[in-house]
Amino acid sequence: MTSKAKQSWQPQNGQAAVLPFSRFTCSFALLVISLFTFHLPLIPSSAAEPPPTISPQVKQSIDRAVRWLLPQQKSSGYFSEQKEQQVKRGEIPQNSAAMTSLAIMGLTSIGNMPGDPTPEGQAVAKALKFMVDNVTPDENGYLGKNDRSRMYGHGIMSLMIMEMLGMSQDEEVDRKLRKMAEGAVKLILQSQKVPKSDSNRGGWRYEPQSSDADMSVSVWQLMSLRAAKNAGLAVPSDAISDAVAYIKRSYRSERDSLGNPRDMAAAFSYEPYGGRQTFSTTAAGLLSLLACGQYAAPETIGSSNFLLKSPPEINEPWFFYGNYYYAQSMYQRGGDYAATARRKTEDTLLKAQAGDGSWLPRNGNEKSQGPVYATSLALLSLSVYHHFLPIYQK
Repeated sequence: MTSKAKQSWQPQNGQAAVLPFSRFTCSFALLVISLFTFHLPLIPSSAAEPPPTISPQVKQSIDRAVRWLLPQQKSSGYFSEQKEQQVKRGEIPQNSAAMTSLAIMGLTSIGNMPGDPTPEGQAVAKALKFMVDNVTPDENGYLGKNDRSRMYGHGIMSLMIMEMLGMSQDEEVDRKLRKMAEGAVKLILQSQKVPKSDSNRGGWRYEPQSSDADMSVSVWQLMSLRAAKNAGLAVPSDAISDAVAYIKRSYRSERDSLGNPRDMAAAFSYEPYGGRQTFSTTAAGLLSLLACGQYAAPETIGSSNFLLKSPPEINEPWFFYGNYYYAQSMYQRGGDYAATARRKTEDTLLKAQAGDGSWLPRNGNEKSQGPVYATSLALLSLSVYHHFLPIYQK
């Protein structure tokens, strides 16, 4: 990406289920709305409010994180804190493509683009080359098979690929990414249409052929479809609306005779018919609704109010995963929601950062995901006001 192109992304004045990375629970938004083939209500213009200043402490934290993350890239291009493993096309280490996709999003969210002649930009370019050279989709476009990250990994990889279309200066890499993107969308749409019960209709789960659904997997697929729509790929309107309806069914409140929720400070649960109700499932549901233009939906307002009362804590299960959704979604809500989430996110992450610049998960299954996972998600959480990735922009 040229310097001029990169500048266009600068802030303007005015992202227990078994997850791909062995076990991963729970599972960017409006580029140019006027170009969408179906119309969404506009977010209030950010032109009226100058972008908040990024503090020196946050800048220093981000710089330290990047200095730690870059040496975790292996010679073949993937990111891992583990010892390097041999790689050949179609046979790659478990979760390596999904983890690398998180690292790519973390680095690019703070402005390190694949065309930049910097160590960071070169690392992103190398990681994208790893993806197109070594991830082999099946005949249906499934990306989660090679690294055994299943539909979680498929959604993560798909979202990253949609955001990186047109970003690489390597035309061959960009061509391959676009082909992967088209196949990935096809697979997501096919998987959504697998016959499901009324409560599960519109969602996704562990495998493409799954007949049930959960919040964590579904949010990755829905965000990928929105990013694909932003990038100009064909996405049927009913695929978005069906997924939004699925997310709304997971809002845990009694309904009145018109179907409106009675509780305007409630959580999203892991599944529409029950399951845990946590800050992470709630933040995931909230960001997906905002990405689909549901700014005034009662479920959007109610889940925001819940998060205002129940912010994330560092020792909670799936903190890093959930905090990424929390920081991004509350920023989109603006006002006290954004200000509160910013203070909470920055205070928590800066205190929890290790001396070497990384972050380590602390609780339960998330602890096994390791520092590349946590550090990439921490970068995405701290990058709220950078505005480099289209899907995170107001």
